[in-house]
Amino acid sequence: MKAMVLNRISSLQKNNAPLEFVDFPKPVPGDKDLLVKISVCGVCHTELDEIEGRTPPSFLPMILGHQVVGRIEGTGKKVGKFKVGDRVGIAWIHSACGKCKHCHEGNDNLCEKFQASGRDAHGGYAEYTTISEDYAFPIPEIFSDLEAAPLLCAGTIGYRSLRLTNMKDGDILGLVGFGASAHIVIQMAKHKYPNSKIFAFARNEGERAFARELGAAWAGNIGEVPPEKLNCAIDTTPVWKPVVEALKNLAPGGRLVINAIRKEDIDKEYLLNINYPTHLWHEKEIKSVANVTRQNVSEFLELAAAIPIRPEVQAFRLEEANEALLELKTSKIRGAKVLTI
Repeated sequence: MKAMVLNRISSLQKNNAPLEFVDFPKPVPGDKDLLVKISVCGVCHTELDEIEGRTPPSFLPMILGHQVVGRIEGTGKKVGKFKVGDRVGIAWIHSACGKCKHCHEGNDNLCEKFQASGRDAHGGYAEYTTISEDYAFPIPEIFSDLEAAPLLCAGTIGYRSLRLTNMKDGDILGLVGFGASAHIVIQMAKHKYPNSKIFAFARNEGERAFARELGAAWAGNIGEVPPEKLNCAIDTTPVWKPVVEALKNLAPGGRLVINAIRKEDIDKEYLLNINYPTHLWHEKEIKSVANVTRQNVSEFLELAAAIPIRPEVQAFRLEEANEALLELKTSKIRGAKVLTI
């Protein structure tokens, strides 16, 4: 099969083509596995974290990609939940132990043996992949393959982030950074909390204009002060300045949820600007998001179909994966980027 493969960790500033388009062995499904012929795979900022070594793959070479949509071409002999021809999605959660305290409580995202698609097992930047039937998700018919791909990570992690804000109808939500996840979250938040205002913070006017198109009551630059304090906020940026600025804009008792697997160190010194009474006092909170659970994926796909959420997608061919990643690195973003296989 054809695949875009990561062979070594490197900086995109020094190597703007980190993935190699190669012939790669077609995977063979195990007894409980599905062989999936991939149609599309979303491109996520986490792939940049993998390429640049902030959350490196468990082994190399690695096929990245964890927003995978395709149809089942073959099954292991013990598969009972799906059949050949079914359309399924594969998300960041590739497996968990199923036995620990976290797994038994439905928090399989926190399992010590959590494995991620495209980081700990080959992912979707390829023509085929395999996945346990327990970690494959039916895709609602309302979505095309292209629309479904970003729902599997950008949407699902946005769903988990929004839940973790403890937002109530009437609260003011801040979206810090306006990329693939935020453009889905704003649609979800407007549906769930119709009496709430949503303020967007983004570095460039194109992203701010996009936020207004999708219903943001206000949109400004990362360092701007919004017209009202935020009851809660979700940060989806890869750096630290937006975190500090968001804390400044929180109302007393407000919560900032950081939706990122890793943060870059390029502006880490900005954290020295934190002033306790301005940024943290009055019981302000910071909460991180760690991965997603199987239940998150299933619940969000059902909600997304009911709303329905309409992701905006920019398509690239598989062999253009390096171009898509470079655009993500340089903040050329409107909605989500998806590879067509």
